Amino acid sequence: MIRVKGLVKNFGTLQVLRGVDTEIAKGEVISIIGPSGCGKSTFLRCLNRLEEPSGGQIELDGRDITGPGVDITAVRQRMNMVFQAFNLFSHLTVLENLTLAPMQLRGTPKAQAEERGMELLRMVGLAERAHYFPSELSGGQKQRVAIARCLAMDPEVILFDEPTSALDPTMVGEVLAVVRNLAKQGLTMLIVTHEMDFARDVSSRVFFMHEGRIHEQGPPAQVFGAPQRPETRTFIHRVRSRNYTLSSPDVDIYALHGDIEVFCEKHLVPRQTAHDLQLLTEELVLCFMEELKQRKAFELCVEYLEAKREVRVTLDLPAGVESPFSVADADPMVVDIGLQLIRNIAPGVHEEPGEDGRVKLVFPVRQS
Repeated sequence: MIRVKGLVKNFGTLQVLRGVDTEIAKGEVISIIGPSGCGKSTFLRCLNRLEEPSGGQIELDGRDITGPGVDITAVRQRMNMVFQAFNLFSHLTVLENLTLAPMQLRGTPKAQAEERGMELLRMVGLAERAHYFPSELSGGQKQRVAIARCLAMDPEVILFDEPTSALDPTMVGEVLAVVRNLAKQGLTMLIVTHEMDFARDVSSRVFFMHEGRIHEQGPPAQVFGAPQRPETRTFIHRVRSRNYTLSSPDVDIYALHGDIEVFCEKHLVPRQTAHDLQLLTEELVLCFMEELKQRKAFELCVEYLEAKREVRVTLDLPAGVESPFSVADADPMVVDIGLQLIRNIAPGVHEEPGEDGRVKLVFPVRQS
């Protein structure tokens, strides 16, 4: 349905897209992932020429839509877009936002446009908000309205540009649920997203973009479970983990707690588990305070393991630092309240060999 050949986009001397080549079949759901600045959103915006390509071709059903004489308005009706910032008309009600384009661009009678608008609002769960203004809606509700407005033009392709990035984490789920429902209906969709679990669940294929190109592509099981390129492996690991260097007794524990909370919200980790992780990391800092005073550096990693429904904390001990857990095991008379608290949170704590003779302490924390 869509064929892209050698797509290039420059902003002045900055080359954002460096020769993108791909084909997308009708009914495919493509998730586009990658680090910030790799060209994901630019690629999407070039597809319906919200950004003018600097070179290359884009074909829609065999017709080059980058050529002269193309009715770009007609193209955008077929290939519509949902933006991360909603872009609703603030002076119009929810229903008016949905009926404006069908009435003005297609000449749809008002009664027919409103009937279709209400049908779409019911589909996204917002029929009761039909006569509200955007300012009276939450972020998640605004994005669901934006999706319904896109559907009001009956597009053949929907482009989602990070549809949840502007939302509070508590509202992400409601928008993703609507997109999942659309995927089941056989619509062709391209979705730029940072929600890795969602991308894995909903996609027929995943594009990993890196330095302005599609660096790796394939079914979700391959890209997320067995990526072929080292850059893909690094990216997948990074989005599912947080890494910290502890090298001073003056660790900013509040910043650490805040980052862990955001990480847990992103992966829908239960609040109690997030609290346990914060408590665990705080106790680990206290446990090794003497070593931190000597400026010995520890590497701390918080990692989400969805398959096991587990969050794992790994502490890489500096050379020469012994694990207090093995000492406590050796002498049952040794009772340390901090160590006992850590054991209660992560009862399966164990050691793993690290690099250069170092030792890693692994703390598996089951989700509450």
